[in-house]
Amino acid sequence: MLSVGLTGGIGSGKSTVASRLVALGAVLVDADRIAREVVAAGSEGLARIVEAFGPEVVGADGELDRPRMAAVVFADPAARDRLNAIVHPLVRAGSAAQVAAAPADAIVVQDVPLLVEGGMGAGFALVVVVHADEEVRVERLVGSRGMAEDDARARIRAQASDAQRRAAADVLLDNSGSAADLHARVDALWTGRLVPFRDNLVAGRPAVG
Repeated sequence: MLSVGLTGGIGSGKSTVASRLVALGAVLVDADRIAREVVAAGSEGLARIVEAFGPEVVGADGELDRPRMAAVVFADPAARDRLNAIVHPLVRAGSAAQVAAAPADAIVVQDVPLLVEGGMGAGFALVVVVHADEEVRVERLVGSRGMAEDDARARIRAQASDAQRRAAADVLLDNSGSAADLHARVDALWTGRLVPFRDNLVAGRPAVG
């Protein structure tokens, strides 16, 4: 199979790219979805979070109170490291299980928001980074998610920089324009690069050109 890492900063349009790739035939492994599952009510992950941070991070419904948890770790690197030490190994294990279950000839796209921050690029045959300028991302976050502008900028700047993502990218998808433009770029990536790459891997032949 072909293993592709997909990443991009908040507001870049990474989820739109993931959805388009699935429509084209990719198998998606969504790290964010797995991260929610491994800390769901009654899970080992949630029990360990409660042990580390106290019962106040659990809501009345028994689920992790994400806004409260975010408030605890956002400005405290040590607390964030403790949380990551609990969640990240569980997410990696869940991701590995989903990859192992994919067909042998699949194009497996792993949507990993912190791929660059975690130095995970070497684990993929190809890393695709979705890019949009900061002002475009801020406008999207304020307009579609209802964030305050200061909050949007703080979240963007808490993540990897554009330069760091470019350095990690095998493919940089620009999403500063329209959805139609982005879909066209994803379609071209699929037909022009991902499918031929997968076919060469399955056939055991080197790429020519």
